Amino acid sequence: MPGPDGARYVIAGHVMLITAGAAGKRRFCGSARGAATLGPPRGDLWSSPNPPAAPPPRPLREYEPMHDAPTQAAEPSLAAGSEGKEPLSAGLKQRHLTMLGLGGVIGAGLFVGSGAGIAVAGPGIVLSYLIAGALAMLVMRMLGEMSAAMPASGAFSVHAERALGRWAGFSVGWLYWFLLVVVLAVEATGAAQIANGWLPAVPQWGWVLIFMIVFTVANLAAVKNFGEFEFWFATLKVTAIVLFLGLSLLAVFGVLPDTEPVGLANLTGQGGFLPHGWGGVISGVLAVVFAFGGLEVVTIAAAESDDPARAVGRAVRSAVWRILFFYVGSMLVIVTLLPWSSMEPGKSPYVAVLDSIGVPGAGQIMNIVVFVALLSALNANLYGSSRMVFSLAERGEAPRALLKVSGGVPRRAVLASVAFGFVSVLLNLKWPDSVFLYMLNAVGAVLLFVWGLIAVSQLRLRPRIEREAPEKLTLRMWAFPYLTWAALLAMGGVLVLMLTDEAARPQLLWSAGATGLVLLVAGARELRERRARR
Repeated sequence: MPGPDGARYVIAGHVMLITAGAAGKRRFCGSARGAATLGPPRGDLWSSPNPPAAPPPRPLREYEPMHDAPTQAAEPSLAAGSEGKEPLSAGLKQRHLTMLGLGGVIGAGLFVGSGAGIAVAGPGIVLSYLIAGALAMLVMRMLGEMSAAMPASGAFSVHAERALGRWAGFSVGWLYWFLLVVVLAVEATGAAQIANGWLPAVPQWGWVLIFMIVFTVANLAAVKNFGEFEFWFATLKVTAIVLFLGLSLLAVFGVLPDTEPVGLANLTGQGGFLPHGWGGVISGVLAVVFAFGGLEVVTIAAAESDDPARAVGRAVRSAVWRILFFYVGSMLVIVTLLPWSSMEPGKSPYVAVLDSIGVPGAGQIMNIVVFVALLSALNANLYGSSRMVFSLAERGEAPRALLKVSGGVPRRAVLASVAFGFVSVLLNLKWPDSVFLYMLNAVGAVLLFVWGLIAVSQLRLRPRIEREAPEKLTLRMWAFPYLTWAALLAMGGVLVLMLTDEAARPQLLWSAGATGLVLLVAGARELRERRARR
């Protein structure tokens, strides 16, 4: 895609399959599935922070919100008035979640943005993807552990609130929502550009309008529509990757017609495996790490399944290694078949490989795959943003009018997210290189802030879960706490790289400013509530 293309595709790739966020449902959190009883007052991980003082605890309806963080004493709990509300539906099946876990991080960031990584790292891009993929796997495992033990429709926002306080849940929830509605415009515009190339009679803004209407209607109707769209989108993306790997391996060994075994010439020639040294590998990490964004979506979606804890555990286990295989395997065959110096940022290395082995219409084939990836991201971002703002409303961190649920769908939350998404699209169409570019920079590093809070939350919650409900640890983070700390250090390293990289520095600074503003608002709210309780 044109335009600060590299940057846009990196971000598009990441939220694409962010698609957004995480959710789980259960007894101890908002939208929890299954009845439960309020536990002892405060300090208990599973209990409400403001339990009723007089009567004995009553069964909690499955969609009543709870959180550990202290709330304003004079403010009534949402649970008190939720008797008539309808919970979110359980329309997602295990097959939906499994494919979401696999396809959630396969987007334009891989199919197009990987060219920029190869250009700076050479064949060493394989190591760059191993490092970035390992970080993404650790984050996914941490998310899976917390979501299996405490499924919640706000996922990591709820986890951050339980671990660190309301300020953390408020901050990470709103930052993530802002990230999704801004990047939603990138995906909608990117898909419209491709569609306009196929049917130029329909203007670009017309395609954007069509896509937004289609996915808004789908998300308003029922969650199973989102699940079906994403299931088939993910199936197509995974199939494309598998076919690409199969054809490329045949070409590597000279099995295809008019091909000969390529050997290791492209891996060891033209400067060797690390033509730019380890500095190139590190720069490659910076170029590709955001392509792994979107792994959060499966934990959000798990909240609307029949058995959230079991579903998210199975989805995470099945996805982790396969995702790494898709990414690293793709990069390995690309740099084996073609000289790394032939790669150009902004152009798909997948198209270059397919052209080199004689696949007719390679460019159009990849256009279709990228088009599907962009629509998948658009659909997932709309879903994730609506569920995140709904979860914030459940916990009193967003307007309560957004709590309206019809047919198991939070329709007002969907419409609110769509409205802000439309604003982002209009800004992208009208002022792509000024106003919208500032917004895009403001969310450029937010994903790392979100991942960082996920890691800190897991560090805080794991000992509490082991102490209070060890049986809920059905999915455990590897080598805790050492790998969690390693992941945090790696995220800090990426932020330092962004600060020292001239192209990435504006994204980091703008994102830090946006994060600081949200933290300031969260701190002011906390201060106001403390004064009110005196």
